[in-house]
Amino acid sequence: MTIYSDLFSDSSDWLSHTLSHASKDLAEARTELPDGTIIVRKALGILELTPAPSRSNPNSEALIVSAGVHGNETAPIEVLNGLVSELLNGDWQLARPLLLILGNPPAMVKGDRFLDANMNRLFHGAHQKPEYQGLPEAARARQIETLCRDFQASHSGQLSHYDLHTAIRPSQREKFALYPFVEGREVPVQQCEFLLEAEVETLLLQHKAGTTFSSFSSSQLGAESFTVELGKVRPFGQNDLSRFTGIRDALRRRFRGQPAPQPAEGTFERLTVFEVVQEILNTGPSFVFHVPDDVANFTEYAPGTVVWEDEWTAYRVGDEAESIVCPNRDVPVGQRAGLLIRPR
Repeated sequence: MTIYSDLFSDSSDWLSHTLSHASKDLAEARTELPDGTIIVRKALGILELTPAPSRSNPNSEALIVSAGVHGNETAPIEVLNGLVSELLNGDWQLARPLLLILGNPPAMVKGDRFLDANMNRLFHGAHQKPEYQGLPEAARARQIETLCRDFQASHSGQLSHYDLHTAIRPSQREKFALYPFVEGREVPVQQCEFLLEAEVETLLLQHKAGTTFSSFSSSQLGAESFTVELGKVRPFGQNDLSRFTGIRDALRRRFRGQPAPQPAEGTFERLTVFEVVQEILNTGPSFVFHVPDDVANFTEYAPGTVVWEDEWTAYRVGDEAESIVCPNRDVPVGQRAGLLIRPR
């Protein structure tokens, strides 16, 4: 129990420690595994893991994996917690530097998406805006950015970041990933292979930079970053984790530095790629969103359909059908109420 107690005091695992100390500022804690792997708890819910020098790290790759930026999206949190427990129990050895992040512990405790502000709109410097000053979620976003910058600065190889989520709505495509916009870049084949290995068969290419965590890490840190939606929001203990074996096994393989499985014939035909054609913003008091609250992600709207309007604009679908993803009318003025997409 020494390894656990060094990091998590009297808690049984990383998750229970994070939940039981959710409102506390904790000093760093450190432990060393028998094989020489170093684990440092940089802050509450944030672990930096450095493999033993003797372990090979193919491509000198480092990984950031985050979950719980929205506190009620619990399945990816449980997946990451399980992988940390496997490592601490000696089930496998680490081969790549990791920064593992549980984003919003107070919201995780309450089972809410967020408490005062949507943390996944507070990155890329948005936490500096006057309206967010003094909010704990803005301070947490700033802390996470700082730790990510420090992690990136200490590793010279390729950096990848997977920000894991589950959706508040049902979806016609259960698992999908969003690739943040960076001028002039294309999705690497190896990242497509990883998504398919994780049973994520739909990819959305975003059309402009944003204030999400993955947009920050791609634009500011040069990471190959993805927001990965893995299913439906459910409380802790109510997730069917058998539906998340793809992402669990794919991450474990990456953590261990093992080669990717050989793609089966026709693999890449399974990856459906969309591009964002319109970001819908709440424009103010006259904003009307014509998407019912029970509409599933990837619901298609025919040409000419009015999707939203205000006193100045009525947005109609163009000559080709467009589908809605991430619709949410209950967002503050200026924030995203949804995305409209088309097949690439």
